Amino acid sequence: MAIERRMFLKHGALAFLSLGLPPAFLARTLFAESGAPRRGRTLICIFQRGAVDGLAMVPPFGESAYYGTRRTIAIPQPGAAGGAIDLDGFFGLHPALEPLAPLYRSRELAIVHACGSPHPTRSHFEAQDYMETAAPGDRGVRDGWLNRALAATPCDCGRTLADGPAHAADHAVGQAALAESSPLRGIAVGGDLPLALRGAAPALAIPDLERFGIGTRRRGVDPGAESALAELYRGEEGLIAGAADESFDAVDRLRRADPLRYEPATGVEYPAGPFGRSLRQIAQLVKADVGLEVAFADVGGWDTHQAQGGSGGQLAIRLAQLGQGLRALHDDLGDRMEDVVVLTMSEFGRTVAENGTGGTDHGHGTCMLALGGPVHGGRVLGPWPGLDPDALHERRDLAVTTDFRDVFAEIVVRHLEAERPAAVFPGHPIDPARFPAILA
Repeated sequence: MAIERRMFLKHGALAFLSLGLPPAFLARTLFAESGAPRRGRTLICIFQRGAVDGLAMVPPFGESAYYGTRRTIAIPQPGAAGGAIDLDGFFGLHPALEPLAPLYRSRELAIVHACGSPHPTRSHFEAQDYMETAAPGDRGVRDGWLNRALAATPCDCGRTLADGPAHAADHAVGQAALAESSPLRGIAVGGDLPLALRGAAPALAIPDLERFGIGTRRRGVDPGAESALAELYRGEEGLIAGAADESFDAVDRLRRADPLRYEPATGVEYPAGPFGRSLRQIAQLVKADVGLEVAFADVGGWDTHQAQGGSGGQLAIRLAQLGQGLRALHDDLGDRMEDVVVLTMSEFGRTVAENGTGGTDHGHGTCMLALGGPVHGGRVLGPWPGLDPDALHERRDLAVTTDFRDVFAEIVVRHLEAERPAAVFPGHPIDPARFPAILA
C-alpha cells in the first residue's frame, strides 16, 4: 500500500501513528528503559457521543414535573425499588451509577447540571463539532479546544505555542522545543484523532496500546514495513524529518508502559469492551509518566430514541458501563488521582418528556461529571432552571444555565494552568465569575 508522504501532517505531526500500521521496527524499542518527564497534571475527557439523557443520569427526583412528563422511564424516588441514589434531597444518581456514589460522598465527584451549548442545533454532528472546537455556531473554527489548551499551556521546555512563530513551528513538527518536551502531551485512545485534539500542538491517536508497534506476522504486523517506513521518514528533510524524530521519540517514551504486561491495581476490574480498554490504557499512560497532559476517549450508544428504559434497560446498561469504568480508572490510578481531573461531556441532552416509543428525542441541556483529587465534589452545581413548561427551552427541553465553555475554561485555567487561556475560547471572554466552581 502506498503511503502518502505528508498525509500524517494533516491533523498534527504525530497523526501517522493512528493509521493502524504498527511498524515492526517500533516493537524492538518498546520495552527498553527510558527517561520520563516530571509528573504533572492530567485532564481526561470522556465524550458520551449520541446525547446522553442528563435527566436520567442525574434525575431531579425532588421536582414533581419530572414524574409528570415521564410515564415509563422516570427513575423512581430514593428508597423505592430501582430508585435513585439520593445526593442532596433533590438530585440523585441513576442506580446504575452506584459505583460513583462513594466518590460523591468523599467529595471527589461533582456534577454540573443544566449544562450545554448556547447554540440551538439538534444535529449530532454540528453539536459535537461545536463542543470539540468550543466555538458554538462558528463553522470556521477547525482546530480543537484541547489542542489550543496544550498550545497555551507551558510544556516541559517552559514555553507555549504563543511564544512566537518559530516556537510554534517547533511544537508542530518536532524541532528543538519538543526535544525538551514530551510528544505525548495529548493522546486519544482510538483509531482517529478527534477534532478536539486537532491543531498546531502535537497530538497522537493510538488505536490500541497492546498492538501499538508490537507483533509478528502471525498477529498481522508485517516486519517488512520496517525498511519501507524507515526509508520514508529517515530519507526526508525539514518538516517530515522533524515529525519523524518526534514520532520516534513518542515511541521511545512509550517503552516504559509495557502494555502487554500491565496489571491494574489489586481488585480493579474495567468493564469489558472498547470503553473499558480505553480507560485501562489511559491509566497505563498516566502511571508510566510519559508526560501525558490531556487524554481523550469516546463512549457511544446514548441516542435513546426508543425503549430507553428507566432503572433498567438499554440506557441503564450504558450507564453501568460508564460508572464501572470511571470507578475502575479512579481506583487504578490511586494517589495519582491527586493530579487528575476526569470530565464527561455530551453534545446535548434529551427531551424532558418521553416520546411515544418509550424513548427521548434530541434536546438541549444535560449534565457533566467531574471527578478527581482537585475537584471540590459532593455538590450538584449550576443554577437549576426547573422543569415547568415556561422554564423549558422551546417548552420541551431542559434549559442551559451553564455554558459548557465555562466548564472547560475553569479546567483550562485552574487545572491545566494555561498561561494564555483567552486563545483557547475564540469569541468567548473568560470570566471566573461564570465558572461553576468545580475545583477546590
